[in-house]
Amino acid sequence: FLRSRVMVVFGNVSAANLPYQNGFLDALSSELMGHNSFRIPISSQALKTRTRRRTSCPLQVVCVDIPRPELENTVNFLEAASLSASFRSAPRPAKPLKVVIAGAGLAGLSTAKYLADAGHQPLLLEARDVLGGKIAAWKDEDGDWYETGLHIFFGAYPNVQNLFGELGINDRLQWKEHSMIFAMPSKPGEFSRFDFPDVLPAPLNGIWAILRNNEMLTWPEKIKFAIGLLPAMVGGQAYVEAQDGLSVEEWMRKQVIFHWFGVPDRVTDEVFIAMSKALNFINPDELSMQCILIALNRFLQNLNCYGQEKHGSKMAFLDGNPPERLCMPIVEHIRSLGGEVRLNSRIRKIELEDDGTVKSFLLTDGTTIQGDAYVFATPVDILKLLLPDSWKEIPYFKRLEKLVGVPVINVHIWFDRKLKNTYDHLLFSRSNLLSVYADMSLTCKEYYDPNRSMLELVFAPAEEWISRTDSDIIDATMIELEKLFPDEIAADQSKAKILKYHVVKTPRSVYKTIPDCEPCRPLQRSPIQGFYLAGDYTKQKYLASMEGAVLSGKFCSQSIVQDYELLAASGRRNLSETTVST
Repeated sequence: FLRSRVMVVFGNVSAANLPYQNGFLDALSSELMGHNSFRIPISSQALKTRTRRRTSCPLQVVCVDIPRPELENTVNFLEAASLSASFRSAPRPAKPLKVVIAGAGLAGLSTAKYLADAGHQPLLLEARDVLGGKIAAWKDEDGDWYETGLHIFFGAYPNVQNLFGELGINDRLQWKEHSMIFAMPSKPGEFSRFDFPDVLPAPLNGIWAILRNNEMLTWPEKIKFAIGLLPAMVGGQAYVEAQDGLSVEEWMRKQVIFHWFGVPDRVTDEVFIAMSKALNFINPDELSMQCILIALNRFLQNLNCYGQEKHGSKMAFLDGNPPERLCMPIVEHIRSLGGEVRLNSRIRKIELEDDGTVKSFLLTDGTTIQGDAYVFATPVDILKLLLPDSWKEIPYFKRLEKLVGVPVINVHIWFDRKLKNTYDHLLFSRSNLLSVYADMSLTCKEYYDPNRSMLELVFAPAEEWISRTDSDIIDATMIELEKLFPDEIAADQSKAKILKYHVVKTPRSVYKTIPDCEPCRPLQRSPIQGFYLAGDYTKQKYLASMEGAVLSGKFCSQSIVQDYELLAASGRRNLSETTVST
């Protein structure tokens, strides 16, 4: 039986035009929009076998899922539920606002969904022919899906969990056992587990998991690490926010200076490198320590109304491809309430009125789209490309210059056999080139295959590899996989053979969370009347994640609902001026 018990998200271009100006934009417009694949020739008999397996018993697997954890009574879940309910209970507008939203990733979909709940009429424009933005996926000629990234849904994602419940699709999350599993580079083929006992609340369950694991850190190292984290535990949110100016590496050195015990360097090697690459696809020498501390805070201190929580760090996989299994239910909900979603609608220009407010969005096909309010829910790099010149020196927009997307590569490899040295879970590779990975033929119902494994791997940091060929990337990945599967995989394919692969490159993904970025993150309401932003880079407490994207959409919708009278009056005035001029 398949036992099915992260914020690993990646970016892609959304509803925006990409001018071909230089090498960077070439890469952004071609590779980011594209997805590359390669097929290893296999025999016709093997193809017949695969086809027969697919057509005769599709998804003929009985999954024994870990039960959905009880999240509904946590403080964060109740707060998220209250915010969702505020849109449904808002007074119905006398004249619904037409809100034009650029980008059908989770931020844009969330914005449109909650505006529709509040009685308004969102028009969601997506540049490409696929929904999802950073969670987009495509189907190849064999019917196999390949994705922009490896997506993990945590118990500590209250707005995402509420969204699933509001759409009636809670059953589409496959919850995994409450563990974190790390490969052991010093012992090829072996893993080290942190198992969180369900009988203990957080953070005690996490402390217990760490204390019971003696393979990654020694007892003296655990004690010194705990002492190093004491200021964060005692100082609370104020301390966490103050660490934004330090990288993880700088914070570690500071602990050595100010604490007699100090935090051992091996903590970085054994823990922080894996965390940094999983959280933001970069190494500890670049990542802001605030990011690490926020993640620990969200996962280990997610209290419920009785003062206890134990499911924040529990993980789930979606049971299939994100565009169909998550995005389409949101689209159907939006349409059922009178909203509209259009694909292949790329924005070329933000056109302005004489007073500097938005007049319309001009699409690449020449179509002009007008509304009562406008939202940009694209990645920050796309917004910066399309900012009107007259806006660029406004401090709100000028601060965006420091927010830059991080490159990342997602690799999918289909093998000719079922690999044995793996788990039905997310795995931390702890390799120099790979971040996290999973055997999707085990973890995901739609991708299940009893005979062959499909590994999905996050290749990060990717800055030095984003311009390399797919074959170079696959060759490098296979060298790393040889260490993870020494008895089953050889770099020269003398053991497991590659049937095919797909490589998805994202030159600009989630914003790079380097020190001193926090003051640059904008609020959802811009200083331009009627113009709003949504996206995980905007101000919200979950940083660059799916939860952050959904929450930003709710905050954006909330701002528009609060501004209803102003926006409605502006719309009436513009209509009156148009009538007079004609």
